Amino acid sequence: MKPWESGVLKVSGNRRYLQNGENPFFWLGDTAWLIFSNLEEQEAYAYLKNRAAKGFNVIQAVLVYATPELSDINKMSVKDRDYNSLAYWEHCDRVIGMAEELGMYMALLPSWGSLVKRGILNSGNIERYGGFLAERYGKRKNIIWLLGGDIKAADYLPLYNTLGAVLREKTCGQLIGFHPFGRCSSTMWFAEAEWLDFNMFQSGHRRYDQGSLGSWDDNSVKDGFFGEDNWRYVLRDLELSRKPTLDGEPSYERILQGLHDDTQPYWTAREVRRYAYWSVFAGACGHTYGDNSVMQFFTEESRGVCYGAKDFWQDAVHHEGAGQMGHLKRLMESVDFTRGTARDDLLSHGQGERYERIAVFAGPDFLLAYDYLGIPFEIDLSGYPGAELWYFMPATGVFSYIGRSEGGRYSCRPPRPYDENSDIVLLVKGR
Repeated sequence: MKPWESGVLKVSGNRRYLQNGENPFFWLGDTAWLIFSNLEEQEAYAYLKNRAAKGFNVIQAVLVYATPELSDINKMSVKDRDYNSLAYWEHCDRVIGMAEELGMYMALLPSWGSLVKRGILNSGNIERYGGFLAERYGKRKNIIWLLGGDIKAADYLPLYNTLGAVLREKTCGQLIGFHPFGRCSSTMWFAEAEWLDFNMFQSGHRRYDQGSLGSWDDNSVKDGFFGEDNWRYVLRDLELSRKPTLDGEPSYERILQGLHDDTQPYWTAREVRRYAYWSVFAGACGHTYGDNSVMQFFTEESRGVCYGAKDFWQDAVHHEGAGQMGHLKRLMESVDFTRGTARDDLLSHGQGERYERIAVFAGPDFLLAYDYLGIPFEIDLSGYPGAELWYFMPATGVFSYIGRSEGGRYSCRPPRPYDENSDIVLLVKGR
């Protein structure tokens, strides 16, 4: 069943999650920025079919990434497309139709932020472009809008407010968000914007020790830098704005740590899982995964910036991290996650720092505790007497039954793994 068959995608009554009709919708996104620019339709279908089978229900993609006027900036490799031609937009139509057939939303960026920075999109044409998009896609069932595109919006507020207002007025209730610059969130500029339905932050792609690399994408101190603690963005967003939020760009699987230095290690599937569980258990309405080779559809013909990509996208779609994201979605859908909140206060000995963090998310009849290092911890289960206790393995999706809760404090001692997949979830379910 396709999600929109239960109703239009909307914000839940508690303003923290999404739902179709009365059915909760857990956003599980994949990053496919250049699908329209770099894939032919047969290739696009193969990619989309792969992602649908893994449980993804949102595909993030940019309609116009780069134009000839941007030839002098660092950018990922794109095929020569004529964005002014009807043939290009009919190509986009067919790819969007494929996603609809497979039951997936397309989260569309009208453009990458560089077009706004260079004035290619400007106050003189933004309303016309928004009207064109609304007329073409405003009645499609599987469309979500993402304005921005890796940009700080402070200098372009009138432009994005105009585009947001046009899409709000001329589309049939399609949700609108904003994809910001790295280590930023839409709450920095649009927390109270009437056209914005949900917030999004970009936590990737730096380690704790990479706050300042002397590169073009450094953040100023006032923006805040949380390192790998992407859960902090969730808590900040929920405090600043009464709207759902999610990590729309965490560190991608198999991308260089810090992006720019090819002597640095790559982010792995295990670390990618940590970003997902940390943010969702802090109260995010879902999560977006990304793979370095897939998001740009890297091939042997690719030129320009590639952030250390080594695998062609046809091989990278099979990377383990992508397959493991569906395990999180199934876990969340096994409980009434819309009634859950972050509950670090249930940890008997307080919260750990950095990798020792035990992320706790709980509702009236369930509790989830994500343990990245697989270290022992103690948690108060006095609110869950008689509930079933399970271990859940994020790397495999396996549930392993433990027994029943006796209430009170529970000492969790996760089994020792035989490999690096030490992360584990304690699931407490029912009463």
